[in-house]
Amino acid sequence: MAVASPADRRRGALRLLGTVLALVLAVSATPAQAAPKPTVEQLKKELAALQKESDALITDYYNGRIAHEKAAKAENAARAKLTAAQKVLDRESAELRSMAVTEYMNASSLPTLFLQTTPGTDDYLRRLAFAQHLVDEQAARLSGFAQVRDTHRRAQQEAAARARELGDQVEDLAARKARAEKLIEKIRDKIDQLHKAPGVRRSDGTWVPQLPGGPDHITPRMRLVRTLIQERFEVPFGIGCYRQIQDGGEHPLGRACDFMLSRGGAMPSAAEVQRGNEIAEWATKNAKRLAIMYVIYRQRIWHVRTGTWRPMSDRGGATANHYDHPHISVY
Repeated sequence: MAVASPADRRRGALRLLGTVLALVLAVSATPAQAAPKPTVEQLKKELAALQKESDALITDYYNGRIAHEKAAKAENAARAKLTAAQKVLDRESAELRSMAVTEYMNASSLPTLFLQTTPGTDDYLRRLAFAQHLVDEQAARLSGFAQVRDTHRRAQQEAAARARELGDQVEDLAARKARAEKLIEKIRDKIDQLHKAPGVRRSDGTWVPQLPGGPDHITPRMRLVRTLIQERFEVPFGIGCYRQIQDGGEHPLGRACDFMLSRGGAMPSAAEVQRGNEIAEWATKNAKRLAIMYVIYRQRIWHVRTGTWRPMSDRGGATANHYDHPHISVY
């Protein structure tokens, strides 16, 4: 049997290496399987679990509020005790200083009580009893001051402990609230994902127009967007959609709604401005899925084609410039 030469062995090793590399490249070139999209039933099941967790967090949040209120009352009580103890301490300190000054000025008064008296006589005993009375009074005052001082120190310690407890409660309460709000937002996003705009979408991203219908004279797409926003953001000042005036916009076509933040053309409050910001942000975030064409808010317009906001010219007034409402139009 012929023995392979070193050159033959090298060529064989190179061929084997080439085969291995080809296999590795073939495997890496195979497209990865995309994860299947969740079904409506799966999303509903996930929503139910999130809702249960959210309810538990909200319960925990309200329990924290109760504990916070108790801690606040305890701290107020401790502060009141400290204030009262401080007043007593100040008064006793002043009286003790006064007594010390008096004793210093009359330092020789006690010995003179016993001058020119004979031990054992009634006068001597009376003076002895009086001296003892002075000593006892001083001892009582010193003892009372010590008690006041200790009470004051305990009140200080209790007030400091309650303040720390209150601070911990506030931080814990804020953390619970943040967790609950984050989870609720997640639940709302899941609810939104259960809905898609009805109708036919073209290959270029636009949608085949729909006819309005129903007593509200709006299209099914606009009705879906209005319902989702109303459920999520409440919109307490009302929603205006269809109107007959032919102004060149989508309102007469049933493809636009105004989500009011105030009444009578008044500028909305800071809280309502924030509500409008949240509605506009939600609309731009869900525009492609819900067939939203553009959003107007606070003299700016956002279009799904560009995905950016641009300023608009001044049309005069809060309503005309959309400062008191976000406007949403669908395809």
